[in-house]
Amino acid sequence: MLAALLMCMLLAGACENDLKKINAISAKLFTSDIDSTTNVNVIYSDSAKVKLHMTAPLLLEHKDAKHPEKEYQRMPHGVKIVFYDTTRKESGNIVADSAIQYFTLNDQHIMEKSIAFHGDVVAVNAEGKTYRSEELIWNLTKKIIYSTKRVEITGLGGDVAEGINFTSDDKLMHTHLEHSTGLFHVADSLGN
Repeated sequence: MLAALLMCMLLAGACENDLKKINAISAKLFTSDIDSTTNVNVIYSDSAKVKLHMTAPLLLEHKDAKHPEKEYQRMPHGVKIVFYDTTRKESGNIVADSAIQYFTLNDQHIMEKSIAFHGDVVAVNAEGKTYRSEELIWNLTKKIIYSTKRVEITGLGGDVAEGINFTSDDKLMHTHLEHSTGLFHVADSLGN
């Protein structure tokens, strides 16, 4: 009988501690500042000219009033960004399984805005070249796109190059790829 009473007291104490942990975790979740938006459809323009159109099924904005530099936005269910030239003709796009938009402090203590695209990332430039990787990072402040992951570049004629340490301007026109290999089609110039 004494053993049964002791066991009940131990179980009651264990439940109370677990309940306190659950309440603490719940309080933390309910006080975190996260805004969610579904069916996101954003058009960015400058001087009345459309520059890009972004769509995403879900956008989660993580806010921190005490540390705004730690705020970020997540698009966990995919994102598509379409770029336009001055005549409003599509000049490229980026499609990814997910993305995070965040801020970082650079060496000069200036806040830089970036978007990290993850998963199956496919980007196409104005010439029709396709860039594939599991990660591409677009630094909007420096106007560059880069990755330390493997990047595969496919041209319109079927030429394929791949490598790591990819860097480019934000229009994907002037690219640099390290440790690269490729398959390039060469025309027969001997005229046989």
